[in-house]
Amino acid sequence: MGIYGALSSAVTGLRAQAHALENISGNIANSQTTAYKRIETDFVDLIPDAPVRRQVPGAVLAQSRGTNEVQGDIKTVSSETFVALNTSGFFVVEPKVGQSDGNSVFAGTNFYTRRGDFELDQEGRLVNGAGYYLKGLKVDRLTGNVSGSVPEPIKISNGFLGARRSTVINYQANLPQMPRPKAYDGINPATATSPVASASPASGDVIPSASTNDFLTQSIEGGAITVYAENGAPADVQLRWAKTAHGDPAAATPDQWSLYYLGQDGTNNAWTSVGAFEFNSDGSLKSPTTASVTIDNLNVNGISVGEVEFRYDLGGLTQFDDANGTADVSTLNQDGYAAGEFVSVGINDSGRVVATYSNGKRMDVAQVVTAEFSAINKLKRLDGGVYATTSESGEAILDLSGSGIIGGALEASNTDISDEFTKLIVTQQAYAAGTRIVSTADEMLQEALNMIR
Repeated sequence: MGIYGALSSAVTGLRAQAHALENISGNIANSQTTAYKRIETDFVDLIPDAPVRRQVPGAVLAQSRGTNEVQGDIKTVSSETFVALNTSGFFVVEPKVGQSDGNSVFAGTNFYTRRGDFELDQEGRLVNGAGYYLKGLKVDRLTGNVSGSVPEPIKISNGFLGARRSTVINYQANLPQMPRPKAYDGINPATATSPVASASPASGDVIPSASTNDFLTQSIEGGAITVYAENGAPADVQLRWAKTAHGDPAAATPDQWSLYYLGQDGTNNAWTSVGAFEFNSDGSLKSPTTASVTIDNLNVNGISVGEVEFRYDLGGLTQFDDANGTADVSTLNQDGYAAGEFVSVGINDSGRVVATYSNGKRMDVAQVVTAEFSAINKLKRLDGGVYATTSESGEAILDLSGSGIIGGALEASNTDISDEFTKLIVTQQAYAAGTRIVSTADEMLQEALNMIR
């Protein structure tokens, strides 16, 4: 190999250390860049072909190695649209390629990033600080299920959320067994004027105004809830329980209660029966055996809500001993809401993009899609902290579950300044040593040339 070979090897060493210095410089420069992944330098020795006893170390080649699998620190931020990943995955993003009729145009090409500083732009799309738009799948507002399978740039409408009519009231409660309230005798539905002993009010039976005071003193509160008509008009539904029959364990007859709501009968408000409920001596519901009953035409204070399912589920209504003698309501909600104005948007820990409206509703509008790769460090780096697939990385494996997404957080750079400074010292010393080899080889060549003088 000789002096020229040593000089050549020294030059490759200088070139390799310069490559390492460039990586160190870039890592330090991006130490505060969101989700930046530092680049390490690998050195590969190049051995000239020769017999074993004549082999020499030879030259060196510097190669870059990614650290995409090394996660940076996760820090909490105040923005609800900022997200981080606690997995080895990537957000699926896409750059905008132009405008058409005032709307953004996208090419349909997927890129991948861990930079999650997404914010709403003027079109209602989520774009990060590098100009890449977050992609996901739409969510059906009624069912909450993801629709479609091809990710597209997420867009949030800032329009009003339309009203939804209440169709279901979910109700669960425990009625008292002891002390026993005075049994309400009921109203004869045929005459609707006089009490009739042991009558069993059916659904829709109405208590006349003349009997209202008696009814209130012989019944207990069952809760109240606001429901909504088709146009979003609110209607407050008050509920009361009246015990219509005391059971006799010896005769195996059950206790019987009737549930009433304050609805409207013609032009007057009146307590209307939802139906009768019988309870076994052990406090369990004997009848009805269905999980719900239907209120055919719920009308409150002139507001027509329509047919509503009163759902208590099996086991949701009980009659256990309660010293207070009151109805203990554990569940009371419904599925309707009034119209609302768009207020804000955020991304939760399940990867759901959630819009908040002035009526208090929070609606899932999209599902963030993430991508995994078999060879994560074989992705090609591009400007803005994004990556493109290569033949070595393999195709993206999409994940729709939202696993590993952390809302209100950002991933910091995985660059360690102290580690980079240490590598900087080593690189500087190695470069200086390489220059000494060049100087020594030059001196030796000068000595060889001086021999001919």
